[in-house]
Amino acid sequence: MVRLTSVAALAIALLAQPALADTLSGAIASAYETNPDLAAQRAVVRQVDEQVPQALSFGRPTVDVSVSEQQNGLDFADNGRTSAVGLSINQSLYRGGRTRSATNAADARVLAARSRLRATENTVILNTVTAYADVLRYAALVDLNASQVKVLERELQASKDRFEVGDLTRTDVAQSQARLENARSNYIAAQGTLSNAREYYRRTIGRLPEDLAPLPPLPVLPGTQGQAIDLANANNPALLAARFDEAAARYDVSTIERERLPSVGVGLGANYQKFNGGGGGGSFVQQGSFFTQSAGIQLSVPIYQAGAVASRVREAQARRSQLLEVIGSTGRQVVEQATNSFVQIGIARAIIQSSQVAVDANALALEGVTQENQVGTRTVLEVLNAQQELLSTRTDLLTAQRNEYVAGYTLLAAVGVAEAAALEVPVNAYDSTLNAKRVRHKWNDFDLDPNAPALPLPDPVSASRSVTIPPR
Repeated sequence: MVRLTSVAALAIALLAQPALADTLSGAIASAYETNPDLAAQRAVVRQVDEQVPQALSFGRPTVDVSVSEQQNGLDFADNGRTSAVGLSINQSLYRGGRTRSATNAADARVLAARSRLRATENTVILNTVTAYADVLRYAALVDLNASQVKVLERELQASKDRFEVGDLTRTDVAQSQARLENARSNYIAAQGTLSNAREYYRRTIGRLPEDLAPLPPLPVLPGTQGQAIDLANANNPALLAARFDEAAARYDVSTIERERLPSVGVGLGANYQKFNGGGGGGSFVQQGSFFTQSAGIQLSVPIYQAGAVASRVREAQARRSQLLEVIGSTGRQVVEQATNSFVQIGIARAIIQSSQVAVDANALALEGVTQENQVGTRTVLEVLNAQQELLSTRTDLLTAQRNEYVAGYTLLAAVGVAEAAALEVPVNAYDSTLNAKRVRHKWNDFDLDPNAPALPLPDPVSASRSVTIPPR
């Protein structure tokens, strides 16, 4: 039996592929461009962007035009028709500071939404790396199990031949047969696991994997556990979002409190009315028209609001208290994720080192046991056990290498740098600030974005009744 070193075995099993049809960078770029979870979160950011112009709108004038046409009657007789056209302009001068406070709250929510978009991007890229590494890992396991089946098929045939000449017993043949069937079962299970990994790859990245390139070296990682925790506390997007949420809630409290302050507004109005006299004898004025104008200033001072404002203030304060606790909880989760992933990297690297030694040792042991079996000093069972141990250590090595890589990206996600820009992945970068700049000072009520095309509706019957699976 040819002896394979651990490095060569891993190069064949985990990294080497027939053709380099896709790379990890390309998979990340594809997920960045097409992943629906990431696209949905971008739409959420655009939704939240609109809260800023909505808050600013309270400081802008409003213009209303009214048109009326009224038919009058007296004692069921035509008494004429009145036509009227009116124009009114109202402008708030002072709202107790609510406009500014509400705008500050909206700005904080925009920042929270952008942070959540970063968190989603980190998650999507981590899922992409996990899917990529899993496909490589399980494809390698399929190859290892396929090789094991071939080896055991040869071993079974050799056992049968030696049994025919009386060199082995029926028990030896049965042991070889059992190991072969177990290897075939493991091979089928490995194929199923690979199929699942391929479908997860398609769900995350948008296409099935084909001839994946080897995993590149890991990006630069934090050098110490303390550095990882410090970076996570400063840059983890989920923690940043929680802090921005709390800031928005603080401004919400201020906005509601200011409802108890006076408000001042001015109004201008113009109205034109025309009366056309009717044909009945009860009409006092046959026809006429007049034009009126109005201008005024209004001061409103809340005195008593039935306790509603105080209740809403307390509600907002309680929500802020909740979000303060969310910051604490999220901070603990971030520290846990950073710590655990840093530790997992160390564990995986230690397992890799031990597994590489074990693969070399088991390969050498299998070669020796096989030769000793040929001269009658070792049993068939010992050969089968040596083959199984070599397969197990190669499997452990594959798993440890995958775990090291995924743990590395989990650590990057914890510190908030598992992102296309930070990883220098060539993508058409999405700028989450552009839409906010575009809509912040829009004042035109008719300046709308085009609607997405309507999707075809499912069969209405499917809403209330499931399909029947046809017979084969």
